[in-house]
Amino acid sequence: MPQETLDLLRVDMTTGEARREPLPETWRLLGGRSLSARLLSEECDPTCDPLGPDNLLVLAGGVLTGTAAPTSGRLSVGAKSPLTGGIKEANAGGNPAQHLARLGIRAIVVKGQPTDPSARFGLEVDESGARLVPADDLAGLWTYATCERLVERYAKDASFICIGPAGEHRLGGASVACTDQDNRYPARQASRGGMGAVMGAKGLKFVAIEPGKSRLRRAADHKAFLARAKQVGQSYLDGDRLFSEGTAIGVTLANSIYSLPYKNRIDGQSPDAETLDGNLIKETFAERGGGMHNCLTGCIVQCSNVIHGAEGEYKTSALEFETMALLGSNCAVEAWEDVADLDRLCDELGLDTIETGAAIAIYMEAGRLEWGDVAGMKALFDEISDGTEIGRAIGGGAVATAKLTGVTRVPVVKGQAIAAWDPRPLKATGVTYATSAMGADHTAGLVLDPGVAPEDCARRSQEEQLCSAINDGSGFCEFLGATPDDIRALYGLMVGGEVSREEIADLGWQTLEDEWAFNRGAGFTEADDVLPECMQTDPVGPTKEVFDLPPSLIAEAKVRRPVDDAFFAKKAAG
Repeated sequence: MPQETLDLLRVDMTTGEARREPLPETWRLLGGRSLSARLLSEECDPTCDPLGPDNLLVLAGGVLTGTAAPTSGRLSVGAKSPLTGGIKEANAGGNPAQHLARLGIRAIVVKGQPTDPSARFGLEVDESGARLVPADDLAGLWTYATCERLVERYAKDASFICIGPAGEHRLGGASVACTDQDNRYPARQASRGGMGAVMGAKGLKFVAIEPGKSRLRRAADHKAFLARAKQVGQSYLDGDRLFSEGTAIGVTLANSIYSLPYKNRIDGQSPDAETLDGNLIKETFAERGGGMHNCLTGCIVQCSNVIHGAEGEYKTSALEFETMALLGSNCAVEAWEDVADLDRLCDELGLDTIETGAAIAIYMEAGRLEWGDVAGMKALFDEISDGTEIGRAIGGGAVATAKLTGVTRVPVVKGQAIAAWDPRPLKATGVTYATSAMGADHTAGLVLDPGVAPEDCARRSQEEQLCSAINDGSGFCEFLGATPDDIRALYGLMVGGEVSREEIADLGWQTLEDEWAFNRGAGFTEADDVLPECMQTDPVGPTKEVFDLPPSLIAEAKVRRPVDDAFFAKKAAG
């Protein structure tokens, strides 16, 4: 059968032009984060102003997105980060990436910005083409209200990507929101690195995708592809299904290994861990409604929780462990239901819950707000929405809040707040935080093992960074547990030719190289591959753990090691 046609949709916010062009043949196995990294490395000046016209905003589906492969529809959002000054990718669930793929679009690439900085536009994408339309009437609206308006304007099966006031204010903690498969909740957030601020700087308030009568993509060897995809799905269903009740159940584990941040990470355990336990969420389902659901069509993981309030009204969805940790325990919040309220506010304004929780904890450490003051925390979101000095600092993230308050204890790497999993007991994860081009991001290569020997930390980090890069190019959710062998097999069946182990490893490593090269061009050096002083001096746990790996050992994570059959076998064994 003839090969499918895949395109890049290029949008120029300065001229108002939207045009499709063929995806280069040599890029057929580049999707998601890998495609974003390649586009940025080849087409974006790494010294550009992140909020200026020369930055690129990339909205990319994976190589397998839009196919029958289970849980393969994640959207990667990439750009030069206004938070870190380096390259960044954040990804989210929901249906937008799948709808784009069904329309034959691998990625949307946005450049330029309107001559009128106050102008707002929407991008419509459907079977007839793509076009920019005025969206000034949506200016300043929160994400849920924005999507309520959009649902009235577009087809019932349309999906949406949008930003809230944080993105319009161009704040470093701003996220990009995607609607879920039911098109009700813009709670699927590509959160980290200020991607919402880049979208706001482009004057792009929303993207509406109408899939129309478009169908799932077909593989070159479709029958074999379906069989392998079914095998991958069954392997997950037959396994442990760790997050079938949501990631917030990780609170207990994190607390037990001193990896649950408390009061701006002065400790690794919270006295309120029992009332922040994600297992409490499921206890409300029978009485209030809600429950577990899949955020995108074809997802079999179903880790997303839909949470209702005491009266049975919808409150939020996708309340995750990282949010429970950073907006909860890190700010000394005692109850998970309060964290759910704060999560909804972050989604409404379009904010990264990790960066926002880290910023508020710094604000509390400065004495500007009492620890655990939930009412005071909620009031800060009005400040953010209104764009006040305090609001711009909190919405701007941990570093911006530290500058406002004078606090010097700032747990960030490359300007980005450290994710929940603490690098002091989890030293291999600390290596990932230090060496990833994207800063302290747990999705870049998480190693949940507090017992890794120091001499093995760089190797373990590199392996996980490589696997994450491969996975993030595919469109798969990491929770599915698809192995590099699974991904290369599906790639081969998709395009009609074998993809070897060497080739899939090269694809992942090239993604990392593209990202590191971009950062070098932006001015980063090995001196930036370091954790903050507080992680090196402030101990946690009974053994007084600090992050004490030497720079020479950390640097080994960026020196490629051979990837042999034993590596693939280990990943296949889980």
